[in-house]
Amino acid sequence: MVWLRRTTHYLFIVVVAVNSTLLTINAGDYIFYTDWAWTSFVVFSISQSTMLVVGAIYYMLFTGVPGTATYYATIMTIYTWVAKGAWFALGYLYDFIVTPVWIPSAMLLDLTYWATRRNKHAAIIIGGTLVGLSLPIFNMINLLLVRDPLEMAFKYPRPTLPPYMTPIEPQVGKFYNSPVALGSGAGAVLSVPIAALGAKLNTWTYRWMAA
Repeated sequence: MVWLRRTTHYLFIVVVAVNSTLLTINAGDYIFYTDWAWTSFVVFSISQSTMLVVGAIYYMLFTGVPGTATYYATIMTIYTWVAKGAWFALGYLYDFIVTPVWIPSAMLLDLTYWATRRNKHAAIIIGGTLVGLSLPIFNMINLLLVRDPLEMAFKYPRPTLPPYMTPIEPQVGKFYNSPVALGSGAGAVLSVPIAALGAKLNTWTYRWMAA
């Protein structure tokens, strides 16, 4: 039954990694993520940090080896770069999708797991908090390197977009003034229970396979 258990784990890992790519394309394309619409940035930060932590902690606790969370984030990054190539083949610029910076946040999760001598609860609480706090910061730095994203949104509109999703001039400061702080705060709070869910999924899988 060991082979079946391992197959189930690896299948889950692949499914989560593929879904992360789909989420990035749908919630992270150049309109939703790089048009400086700060509300979108916060939503994207929360979705990406929680999505990263659930799969990364599942994979890390499955192997028990610090470093596998970073490996998982690398898989997500590679998948997204492949998706960028698909959009490029359709005639869009390569900046159409901005690949999120998952790897540094996953490294912090690995570092927490290693520094606490493979303490699962410390990885959930401390590691989950660090992922939620750091990912919006790294992504904002990433966005600052993208060339004039609002101009790209107007120049290359997606033909399938409904009228209410067309790019508009951002109303910076009208809703709140610090999207990084809000994204980090909300991400830090939500990433902890999602990390606990990832750890519990690991336990449930073992119990299911042992039944």
